[in-house]
Amino acid sequence: MKTSLKRRDYHEYHWSRKELVAALTQSVVVVVFLSWFFFKSVSACLPMSAIGVLYFKMLKRRKQEQCREELTLQFKECILSVAASLKAGYAIENAFMESRSDMKLLYGKNSLIYQELEVIRRGLVINITLEEQLFYLADRSDSEEINQFAKVFSIAKRNGGNLTEIIASSAELIGQRLDARCEMQTILSGRRMEQNVMKLMPFAVLGYIELSYPGYFDMLYHNWQGVAIMTGCLVLYLAAYVLGEKILQQIAREMS
Repeated sequence: MKTSLKRRDYHEYHWSRKELVAALTQSVVVVVFLSWFFFKSVSACLPMSAIGVLYFKMLKRRKQEQCREELTLQFKECILSVAASLKAGYAIENAFMESRSDMKLLYGKNSLIYQELEVIRRGLVINITLEEQLFYLADRSDSEEINQFAKVFSIAKRNGGNLTEIIASSAELIGQRLDARCEMQTILSGRRMEQNVMKLMPFAVLGYIELSYPGYFDMLYHNWQGVAIMTGCLVLYLAAYVLGEKILQQIAREMS
């Protein structure tokens, strides 16, 4: 029986080969496109690679957030399964182990929650308490919902509370918070769509002018005055891009 523990750190995203290739390809495309659009020079790709690195980090951060949301959603289903097992008379540790089969059916053997339950099983084999492991998971995942559940579970177990009712109510609370977050994301999706249109609009307008009047912008390329002007335009565009992302993040925080 395997008893080695390999705990995943959700503060770092672990790329699959396919995801890594896709993210790197997107970053390269962004660098090449901006180099061509603003400077029409292959040599500009070298200094512009810094933008590609930042874009790659942004993709990684979004993947981390998606991974955390996925784990939290699966954890809610897990504790619902645990509550059902407790009602059937299982001890709390056995209830968590029984939930593995439900999570395997719901999400598959490679799902985040199944892997975490396997870590918990192996921890129990080497006498690491369930309480400790839930706190480990909360710390590694940086999920507020999992952290709150771990604290409530710890207090209930030490004070002899009704674990079945506590776990069921915790699952309901997590579900309500996730539903509210989904509604918030639906509202923000409209704002994000508007932002994406605004991001692409300058390229669409200038591309239309370039196609309609070939050579109209030639004076802005391959001379130091043009390079200075286009560099200023690039800086303004990137500043607007970052500001738009900050505004959306601020709106999301205020709504949460």
